[in-house]
Amino acid sequence: MAADRPATDPWAVPDVPILARSAHDRIAHRRTDDGWLTAVWDDPASRVLLVSPGGTVRVQPGGRSLRFVAPSEAAVEGVRVLLGATSDTVYLALLATEEIADLATDESDGVSGPDWRGLRELATELTDLDVGLLSTAVALQAWHQSHRHCPRCGTQTRVTKAGWTTTCPADSSEHFPRTDPAVIVLVHDGAGRCVLARGPQWPAGRMSVLAGFVEAGESAEAAIAREVREEVGIEVCDVAYVASQPHPFPASLMLGYTARVAGDPRLVIDADEIVEAGWYTREDVRRTTDWANVAVADRADVAVADRALPALRGLPGAMSIARQLINAWLLAED
Repeated sequence: MAADRPATDPWAVPDVPILARSAHDRIAHRRTDDGWLTAVWDDPASRVLLVSPGGTVRVQPGGRSLRFVAPSEAAVEGVRVLLGATSDTVYLALLATEEIADLATDESDGVSGPDWRGLRELATELTDLDVGLLSTAVALQAWHQSHRHCPRCGTQTRVTKAGWTTTCPADSSEHFPRTDPAVIVLVHDGAGRCVLARGPQWPAGRMSVLAGFVEAGESAEAAIAREVREEVGIEVCDVAYVASQPHPFPASLMLGYTARVAGDPRLVIDADEIVEAGWYTREDVRRTTDWANVAVADRADVAVADRALPALRGLPGAMSIARQLINAWLLAED
């Protein structure tokens, strides 16, 4: 699924969420073709992405594209993964089991050493091909690191299907990469205000929309109603799906929605989940910027009518589906 790169306008709404973008075929039918896999790992034309245990990868000078190597250059211990292919190139990943930040240095490109960066830093700079490959590789790295033993009997598993499954040698059970569904919702009042809040892990002023994991036996819509009720004490209606994107930190799928408050809009905060929250107008939101903008971090608390709101000094960055929900709401008509 290819898409245009995000516009420079900080309030632009991308056609496809950034981490949902892709320009390669996963060619799942090749994952069990051992002869073909051996051939592509021997083929110098294949491109291999080295992924460190921490999920970082090497980038080209300038940091706007991934640095791939030939299979012969991927000489570190790790899990071999078939990421996919384009019409003319097969893409592989080597998920290292040892630290590799000091390896694969190439002085010929004029840099003093390898530049290793993570998906959060790179996502908005990469092409659709690169961001799709990297999102997949990072998710698989996290899964392989945390799921090395059979959940049934505890036996160490072996990697199968080109890195896309593991199999227990004791009971032959097969295990797949985990994906945890989570809902994220922009709650509005239909009259030009939305709810923004911050959790205890964020410094004052950094606000976002509400989110939470879908529980066992629960639908996404039911999770939205429950999470909103638990976190800020209000009921919602008119729940509408917007978009989704993977969030491989380490294994979530973010399902983005909007919803309208039903009944009393007074916020009652769950102090364990939320430090502060408030109803903000579109003008309040437009006066802020990304979390990374230090200059805006010193602004005073926002005030609406005769009621002071918690400080709103920064919004989620462009990579997040939270920002897409906020930007789309800014452009909407109530």
